[in-house]
Order: sequence, then structure tokens, then C-alpha cells
Amino acid sequence: MNVLIITYSQDNESIPMVMEAIANRGGKAFRFDTDRFPTEIQLDVYYGKNERLILTDGDQQLDLNTVSAVWYRRIAIAAQIPPTMDTQLRQASMQESRVTVLGMIASIRGFHLDPLPHIRRAENKQLQIQIAREIGLDTPRTLTTNNPIAVKQFAEECEQGIITKMLSSFAIYDEQGQEKVVFTNPVTPEDLQHLDGLRFCPMTFQEKIPKALELRTTIVGKQIFTAAVDSQALKTAQYDWRKEGIALLDAWQPYQLPEDVESKLLKLMAELGLNYGAIDILLTPDNRHVFLEVNPVGEFFWLERCPGLPISQAIADFLLNKK
Repeated sequence: MNVLIITYSQDNESIPMVMEAIANRGGKAFRFDTDRFPTEIQLDVYYGKNERLILTDGDQQLDLNTVSAVWYRRIAIAAQIPPTMDTQLRQASMQESRVTVLGMIASIRGFHLDPLPHIRRAENKQLQIQIAREIGLDTPRTLTTNNPIAVKQFAEECEQGIITKMLSSFAIYDEQGQEKVVFTNPVTPEDLQHLDGLRFCPMTFQEKIPKALELRTTIVGKQIFTAAVDSQALKTAQYDWRKEGIALLDAWQPYQLPEDVESKLLKLMAELGLNYGAIDILLTPDNRHVFLEVNPVGEFFWLERCPGLPISQAIADFLLNKK
């Protein structure tokens, strides 16, 4: 069986983990680094007397008609087109490369984990909360707005305070090229007096939820893998464990979710049309499991090392069994 893994050249160790697991099961994985197309990787899509769909990377060739399964991980199409190229021509080249690759993905007849349209729909955090509430998952009070008055009213409603976060993942780079990621942060009374910037960019606000543990649940098909970390052990990680992600790498422990929570999470995945998802949950001191969000192509690699969850093996099995 041939499995196509769609990613980019700077992706993390989850790719070789899954490729190795596929090889150990007798399958063959072909890695497509989308940032290297069209500068290094070639694609032939021919419809004439015969149909020919060939992806070529150096001395490796893949007949896309032989692909039994597709794992969509990351995408950075045409990222290696030289920035010195004329701006208009570069934009045109990137756009044409993008529609070419997306058309290729859509035309592959094999099993997709997950179909790209499902991923794009499921990435909508507002939709996630709406569905989660409908199926009975515990969710925090949430406000997304560009209206300062609405934020102040929301803050008054939330007795324990509020936090702010972004719906999209991005980073800002300073003059030295240092990456500055936007994490979850508390909103102070002083912040509420300086909300004019909302007219340029909406933000999402949530009630502050007391934490006993932060959970990461990874779902592959019907298999559920959950790990927990005590983010409150480090002051700088109390609002977002990712701020001390490296320091907490060895602190994750296996965790068993209640059966009813697992059942609702599987229902959420079904409603979103996903076979894979990485879900963030808070465990409160009074034992509530509060759903935050699901990442349709979320990371899992660090959980393979500690606490040793066999997620890459589950992905390989799912891709090869096409269920």
C-alpha cells in the first residue's frame, strides 16, 4: 500500500514516526514537502488517451493512482520560490502552484485522513464551540468581538476574570527575527481601559477557568489517547502550558477521561467529519472537564516520548486499514 504524506520540509518528528510505523506494517510512505514544489519537486497531471498523475522528487516517483491513503499534515505550497522574483509574477506563480497542488489532492481516489474541506470547516473555533455546546460538552463562556463595550460587559459577567486568545495561530517577528507567539493571556482591569485596538482586529475572550490539570486528547478514528500536565506547577505556564512547553516535556502523564466525556468527543468528531483531532481540555479542581478546542491537524509528537502514547502507530494502522 502506498501512503502519501502531505507536509513541508520543516515539519517535526511526527512525520518520520508515522513513516516508520507504516514501513513496519508493510506499507510504503511517500513524503511530499509542498514548500519544495514547484522549485524542486515535479508533478505531471495528464488526461488524454490515458490518465497519468506522477509526483517526482529526485530519483523517487509516485504514481498517484496507486495511492491508497492520504495523510494531510501541513502545507506551504511554493514557499521556496525566490523572494527576489518580481512581486506580481511571484504571487501569480504561488497561486498557480497552490491551485495545482490542491487540485491534485482533491483528485486522489484513495482514503483521506482527513479530507481537506472537512479540515478547513472544522478549523472554525466558533463552530466547534457551538457544536460542543449542542452535544452537552462543558464549555467556557466565550466572546469574540471588536466591540470594547461588549468586552467590558463580559468582564463584569465573569466573576473570576477573563482571558484573551486568538482564533488563528500566528507569530510576530521582531527586528532580530525572533519569533513571538501569541499565547493565552489574562485580561487586567487596566487592559479594559485600552481596547481601542479592537477596531483593527477582533479578539476572543473567555471566562477564566480554575485549573487542576490541562489535558491533551488525541483521537484517531475511534481510538482515544489522553495525557495530562500540571501547568499550575510553573507560574509562567498557568494561563497557557505552551509558554513552558519544553520545561514540561517530561511532566505529561496518561489520563483516563470519563466515559461520557469520551462519548461526547467522538460525537463532536463525527459532527465535524474528522477522523483525527488533537483536543484541549481543562480539568477543574471540582472535577469538571471543560472543552476548549479541537485542532484538526494538531501536534502529538511529544506525547509519544512522554508519557509514551502510541499515536503514530494508530495513525499508520488507520491509514493502512482505510477505515
